[in-house]
Amino acid sequence: MAADFTTLRLAEPAPGILEITLDRPQVANAINTAMGLELGRLFDTLNAEPAQARAVILTGAGSSAFCAGGDLKERLGMTDAAWQAQHLVFERMVRAILLAPMPVIAAVNGAAFGGGCELALLADFAYAAAHARFALTEVTLGIMPGAGGTQTLPRALGTRRAKEILLTGRPFSATEAAAWGLVNRVLPPETLLAEARATAAAIAANAPLATRQIKQAVNVGIAMDLPAALMLEIEAYNRLVPTEDRREGVAAFNEKRPPRFTGR
Repeated sequence: MAADFTTLRLAEPAPGILEITLDRPQVANAINTAMGLELGRLFDTLNAEPAQARAVILTGAGSSAFCAGGDLKERLGMTDAAWQAQHLVFERMVRAILLAPMPVIAAVNGAAFGGGCELALLADFAYAAAHARFALTEVTLGIMPGAGGTQTLPRALGTRRAKEILLTGRPFSATEAAAWGLVNRVLPPETLLAEARATAAAIAANAPLATRQIKQAVNVGIAMDLPAALMLEIEAYNRLVPTEDRREGVAAFNEKRPPRFTGR
């Protein structure tokens, strides 16, 4: 995968795992236009060529911030037209991340404010360092979340908790984020990335076609009534029956050996 990025750092800590580091630590990994374009381009590539990764980890450079949200220094003095043009870049980035066929894990290594919190919410699930803090502060700046926050937050936390967070702009802790359902685990900062990598490795060891179908069934089915969602599940299930991976999984179980999934 091309690595000609100026705001992102890519690594492959283990086979099948792509680790994306937001790499603007001098500004708390704030999202500027370049980062929005690069994240969008990277995830567009993953969407078009899903075999390039079986699991993705998204984290931030340094230990103080995952992502501070939109780069307000870059936005200072922007015309309305320029602001809206930039936001179109961010909107495309959001859609590209949401459409990622493989699981995306956010490893929130520090502050996740505004768009940074929204990035964590775009992931399939998140782990957070114990010192991480979260907030959606847009209302305090005269705007509102525009990278999915008003939709992803209530889906994760419920509408009443989400409204309190969105309407006050108050920060909250990693412990609160876990209790409310925004993050799955709170970890010591020194083990955060190792735990995210271990989970990504467990996912990468599974059949990639099955993980993609599971993710799609959950994401699409949650917006359906139960009978329709059950039909969606069966459609997704039936697509796996004729695959080589399904035959390999059953054979490996009976032969008492680890399966060798190829994504076919």
